[in-house]
Amino acid sequence: MEQFSAPFSRHDFGENFLWGVTISAFQNEGACDADGKGKSIWDEFTTKKGKIKDGTNALVTVDFYNRYREDIQLVKKMGFDVFRFSISWPRILPEGTGRVNQAGIDYYHRVIDACLEAGLTPYVTLYHWDLPHAIEHKGGWCHRGVIFAFEEYVRICVQAFGDKVKNWIVMNEPFGFTSLGYMLGVHAPGKFGVSYFLPAVHHVLLAQVAGAKVIRETVKGANIGTCLSCSYIYPYTQQEADIQAAKKADALFNRLFLEPVLGMGYPVNDFPLLRRIERRYALWRDWDQLSFDFDFIGVQNYFPLVVRRNAFMPVVGISEVKPKYRRVPMTALGWEISGEGMYAILKQFSAYKGIKRLMVTESGAAFADIMSGGVVDDQDRIGYFKEYLSGVLKAKNEGVPIDGYFAWTLTDNFEWAEGYKARFGLVHVDRDTQVRTMKSSGQWFSEFLKK
Repeated sequence: MEQFSAPFSRHDFGENFLWGVTISAFQNEGACDADGKGKSIWDEFTTKKGKIKDGTNALVTVDFYNRYREDIQLVKKMGFDVFRFSISWPRILPEGTGRVNQAGIDYYHRVIDACLEAGLTPYVTLYHWDLPHAIEHKGGWCHRGVIFAFEEYVRICVQAFGDKVKNWIVMNEPFGFTSLGYMLGVHAPGKFGVSYFLPAVHHVLLAQVAGAKVIRETVKGANIGTCLSCSYIYPYTQQEADIQAAKKADALFNRLFLEPVLGMGYPVNDFPLLRRIERRYALWRDWDQLSFDFDFIGVQNYFPLVVRRNAFMPVVGISEVKPKYRRVPMTALGWEISGEGMYAILKQFSAYKGIKRLMVTESGAAFADIMSGGVVDDQDRIGYFKEYLSGVLKAKNEGVPIDGYFAWTLTDNFEWAEGYKARFGLVHVDRDTQVRTMKSSGQWFSEFLKK
């Protein structure tokens, strides 16, 4: 595959191109029960033995709840324009619905104000995986009632913060949290099987539109998006079986949460299993409630996937040919590094007529960073960003309507089921002292983003 490494500068992307960095509430805040916060599905999941690879939890993580001002100043110091963070649903509504926790509202006002004081534009994500445990107890995303609960939560947030925040992201990686949490069982809430996955998919899509409509009705001048995980799919060979496997994988990984939003329905022709949603979980009135005219779609791309036909793989009939067997560049998590993959998925998404604008709302890499003499010289991560940004620039120069690039992530934090071993941050955090040390990659961005 072609490697992207051409030299470029910030100005090559245009004066209006947005540069940001992204975090999430559960991975960063800690303060798991402070000031009236309720329990989330991830608070519960991390207490279960063997679920987190290094046996850790996010009770404190990087203590963003108390150190937000320091971290926001680091974002500013690195030269970013945008700080993307998420609101914790159980910090606003401890029981998931009903009683509002004013301390939670007040906290996010402080975070938003700190962004504005630093000259940063806040991009606020409403759902980044931390469903209130009280709602999961009633069935979570598998139960239709979650749609109305989410709509209520969104209304509370946008009424509270809509005067200050104009840029809203409804969902973060719905395929990620439904497949990992409601089909494979490796993420919270740990459900396993298609009978959980399919209703969760449908209810997430309905909730996404319900929430987006509330923002449109409530916030004057709102810029509304949603963020989709995506991987360009390559067939392992040009044999027909592998080509068909790639089409099936594309329907699942890239089209499942995109095409319904665009009014195209589920990609049932390439993934017939999805017909079960219509037969078992959908109501007749649902089909008008799956689509929404988003102002932008957030692209969250980390790696491409190479797949082949595998008749022994249950349900999907396909399997990945892992990067280590193909001997391609990889991150510490074994994910392929491919600027071409970023370029290709941007081109694929931009071909949809219903997409107005694209933003890369997450992109980053985990490496085995080493602190030596007070320095983390993460040249591999710098190389990763150069390659992926080259892919973005190539797409932009070919007419792809892409408006920004947000790096994942600010600080080394709790990386879901990986715990703390997977380090994605531009800033190193000592877990004992909470001392922040900007890595070479963070310093690279501060030089690159100088105006």
